[in-house]
Amino acid sequence: MHRVFIGAVFFVVAAANGFASTLDELRSAAARGDAGAQTDLGYAYATGRGVPKDFMRAVEWYRKAAEQGFAVAQTNLGYAYANGQGVRLDAEQAALYFRKAAEQGYASAQANLGAMYTVGQGVPQNFKKALMWFRKAAEQGNATAQYNLGVLYSENRGVPRDFNEAAHWFRRAADQGEVGAQANLGALYINGAGVPKDYAEAYFWLDLAAANDSVAATTRDKLIAYLSAQQVAAARKRIDEWKPKAETTAPR
Repeated sequence: MHRVFIGAVFFVVAAANGFASTLDELRSAAARGDAGAQTDLGYAYATGRGVPKDFMRAVEWYRKAAEQGFAVAQTNLGYAYANGQGVRLDAEQAALYFRKAAEQGYASAQANLGAMYTVGQGVPQNFKKALMWFRKAAEQGNATAQYNLGVLYSENRGVPRDFNEAAHWFRRAADQGEVGAQANLGALYINGAGVPKDYAEAYFWLDLAAANDSVAATTRDKLIAYLSAQQVAAARKRIDEWKPKAETTAPR
């Protein structure tokens, strides 16, 4: 089975309000103490959007908003510490800020904290705690957490191995376009683990992943020998019509 190792994969920093305001309006609101504006101004500096890229200025504004308890800013500040952007690299501080946001229910922070527990970065390695945080984020529709939860179930980490559960979480993430989940779901269909053995369905998911996963591409190519021309054509039609679907609810 093709599996991808879970690393401490940190989400890209996020804007709080989607840049509905101009830069001058953001500066004015941030100076008045508006936490969302402070976060967005930090994001502008972190990404060089409308201003010269400046990680130290980004951290300055994230910290102001984080001190007000703003979860997006806390997550972005955790990202800065995890990657040494504008501050000294410090995994413990990263975990601290991810936890502050995670405890407020912010899914990106929950997924990041789960990743840190998986690899023991900034916190002691603990698969059961990783599972807990991944599940909280996954149930909110976070695709990376859903994928990582599937890996924990398939690898017997922090929970008994359960390919049915692994398939459930891989599918939810795969439907949203998560490449690792698409590759792993394809592997489950090859092996009949948690799903019926189905080479045509495996081909479909592996092909979706193939552009960004060389192992998936190689495995997909080997499957052609086991499929009829009609099966390949049907799969190709589905692939051409497929579009990722972000979750708006948490189906079970």
